[in-house]
Amino acid sequence: MNRGPHGPGGHGGHHRPGPGHGPGAGGGHGEPEYFGDAGTYPPGPHAPHTPHAPHDPYAANNPGHTQAFRIDDDHYHGDPAPLPGPVGPRLHWKDLLKGIVTAPDQTFLRMRDYTMWGPALTVTFLYGLLAIFGFDGAREEAIDATITTAIPVVLMTGVAMVISFLILGVVTHSLARQLGGNGAWQPTVGLSMLIVALTDAPRLLLAMFASGDATFVQIVGWITWVAGGALLTMMVGRSHDLPWPKALGASAIQLLALLSLVKLGTL
Repeated sequence: MNRGPHGPGGHGGHHRPGPGHGPGAGGGHGEPEYFGDAGTYPPGPHAPHTPHAPHDPYAANNPGHTQAFRIDDDHYHGDPAPLPGPVGPRLHWKDLLKGIVTAPDQTFLRMRDYTMWGPALTVTFLYGLLAIFGFDGAREEAIDATITTAIPVVLMTGVAMVISFLILGVVTHSLARQLGGNGAWQPTVGLSMLIVALTDAPRLLLAMFASGDATFVQIVGWITWVAGGALLTMMVGRSHDLPWPKALGASAIQLLALLSLVKLGTL
């Protein structure tokens, strides 16, 4: 049967471009389909009747607007987890000083997120004022000197002790961070200053009224040094979430400096 040019068997030699081949559908030759505007067709009797959606300039299939998603992979590189919040309110300075001696573990855990510069500087300065009287030679010189000469020496000793303990606390904190700790430096330094001053106070009081070279004074000095080392290790472990061997290693330089400068009378 002979069909005309417009019969059902043909289109008169003209082929209508289908979807994906026209100038307005998909992309051109070699262009990915999602870079074109797939929802646009040339007007005509054969265009599909689809509802016209509002144009979204930020759609993912628009050229230059391919969306990218970022996956936070910080926890997959060994970074420490975020620190928990404070376990309780800040302790009063009286409770702080008492807690270091009577309940050190809970005190260090509770104060790991708080600064304590007031008590730390005050206690350390008072310790430094009395430290000069713990050495036989320095005590005799201070007693024999005039007031105008002795007062500057005593004040300078107090300031020197504050600066020394402050530096040693910073060193302890730096070592703890290098060993994997995650604590803040101000609570660590403040607590270390308080620990050193409070633990050496019994030896200092005995040395003020007796010879620093006396046997029982030396025994008390060694006992308080061991106690100070235990408290420092516990504090660093609590403040930086470190096991006790690493906490002890971080405190080693401060303990050796304390032994050399104060306990053995090098200062």
